[in-house]
Amino acid sequence: MVLTVLKWGIPALTIAAIAGAFLTKKTFHVETMIEAPAEAVWAVLLDTRSYPEWNPVFVEANGDYSEGAKLAYKVRDPNGNLLEMTGTVVTITPSRELRQTGGVPGLLTFDHQWLLEPVDGGTKVIQHEIDRGLGLWFWNSDWIEPSYAKTLDALKKRVEQSAD
Repeated sequence: MVLTVLKWGIPALTIAAIAGAFLTKKTFHVETMIEAPAEAVWAVLLDTRSYPEWNPVFVEANGDYSEGAKLAYKVRDPNGNLLEMTGTVVTITPSRELRQTGGVPGLLTFDHQWLLEPVDGGTKVIQHEIDRGLGLWFWNSDWIEPSYAKTLDALKKRVEQSAD
């Protein structure tokens, strides 16, 4: 009996953990309206060197956005700690979409998008992210969406001040 449990129980638990790692996900979504054309918003987003001047969350971004490029970020959490992460640009459509992915498959990955939609009076800006992996079972990610909202507020202020 014990051998049967060991023979089938451990592999079954392993398969369940692996499946859980790839099926577990959390979605973050924030949006705002910026009274400026998409090209003006895009210019601020792609100017990684100016992030320390205005971005309260992505306080440093090393690299330039281009398809396939890897960027290194320093992200400030609500406690003021700096977290280091890297992302790879998967999609870059000027003045429309910037999509990056990163992380360790199975443990914790992210798929992050900036989406810009021209609307009457300006641009609707969306940050949308899907995180996956076992790490979500142990990591308190409640701060992510409010932090992204702060980033959008800061982006809006930066773009609208630049337009004045």
